[in-house]
Amino acid sequence: MQFEDNRVYRVKAVAEALDVSPATIYRAIESGAMDAYKIGTGKGTLRIPGRSVNVYLNECGEAAYQAYVVSGQSPAADDTDNVNNTAAGVA
Repeated sequence: MQFEDNRVYRVKAVAEALDVSPATIYRAIESGAMDAYKIGTGKGTLRIPGRSVNVYLNECGEAAYQAYVVSGQSPAADDTDNVNNTAAGVA
């Protein structure tokens, strides 16, 4: 999956594209694993640059490689339908 680098996305759109809950995306933003822009005053709204999503996905892929290929962990043990889990434990 590839996001356009020059576009910005809503949290909900990123969550739907990655098949995770919006809370997972908010946690990635809060932890610094994914960049976002706050637009507006007060509560405002968040927008996520496509390049940030692509970097996040690459980092998740690298973490999965290290965990499952290099360390020999079983991906089946971590792959659940729980939407609060994130790819390879990142964010």
